[in-house]
Amino acid sequence: MIKRTFIKTTLGLALAATFAGASAQTTPLKFQLDWRFEGPAAFFLVPAAKGYFKDAKLDVTVDAGNGSGGAVNRVASGAYDLGFADLAALMEFHANNPDAPNKPVAVMMVYNNTPASVMALKKSGIKTPADLAGKKLGAPVFDAGRRAFPIFAKANSVPAVNWVSMDPPLRETMLVRGDVDAITGFTFTSLLNIEARGVKADDVVVMQYPDFGVKLYGNAIIASPKLVKENPAAIKAFLTAFAKGAKDVIADPAKAIETVKARDGIINTELETRRLKLAIDTVINSPDARAEGFGQIKAPRLSLMASQVSDAFNTKTRVKADEIWNGSFLPTAKELDVLPKGKK
Repeated sequence: MIKRTFIKTTLGLALAATFAGASAQTTPLKFQLDWRFEGPAAFFLVPAAKGYFKDAKLDVTVDAGNGSGGAVNRVASGAYDLGFADLAALMEFHANNPDAPNKPVAVMMVYNNTPASVMALKKSGIKTPADLAGKKLGAPVFDAGRRAFPIFAKANSVPAVNWVSMDPPLRETMLVRGDVDAITGFTFTSLLNIEARGVKADDVVVMQYPDFGVKLYGNAIIASPKLVKENPAAIKAFLTAFAKGAKDVIADPAKAIETVKARDGIINTELETRRLKLAIDTVINSPDARAEGFGQIKAPRLSLMASQVSDAFNTKTRVKADEIWNGSFLPTAKELDVLPKGKK
């Protein structure tokens, strides 16, 4: 009797330990950024550093990237479970690869507006979109602002311009040197890079696409179809932890930059803090974001963007908006309430 009781007790303890181990098990997730470890990367590094992903039973690895196109391709290939990419790049992938077996989908909007701008030095005489006619515009061939420039041009009746291609590190240098008349780029990237080359912000003309009739969405969190199918709970857990971290980042950008510094010790802390604040003010806590809600989209606006991208990017097939977005994993309204109050 004592022996039988001992066996039962031992078996019970073993099963309990097994179930406890299973419940405590974490899910590994590989996350691909769109760019280097700069200010905006704090949105993903903070929830990792503060243990929000860990608390959600996720083991998240965040890697630097080299462009939205690369992020989309790596998630599509299965090398990464999740990524951060310009929605236009995701649309282009879908439309140009209609038979691809693995097409990622956007699951949360982060940059409610495209960060793309046209920038010129005031001494060039360029003040409005019309002044760009016939001018030399510089950008890498894959630059989001350059790819979407036909939409900007159509909205503002800009005649033909002449494009000059270069590697990303040379873009702002060529503008300052006068090799090009204007450039396209993300506002929070190029404006600060121009300043770093000795030009005051007041001496730069910045034409942000959203201010000139271009209501494209910007970067979103994207997920692999495999993860969507096999572990939707992990996606929801990731987004909930991300939203919690995003609230912290917006509340204290200077503190958040410490997580970026921890990943790349050579960054200029002051510069990256300014870059992060500029990103928050222009594309994350924007009027459109406050109207639509953090993380969310509006179907008519998404459909318009799908049509515009199809035309501007001359895609193989038309972009199907309903295949790009899956909002079923979004956190609750309370969890998405991360934007500061008081702004209208």
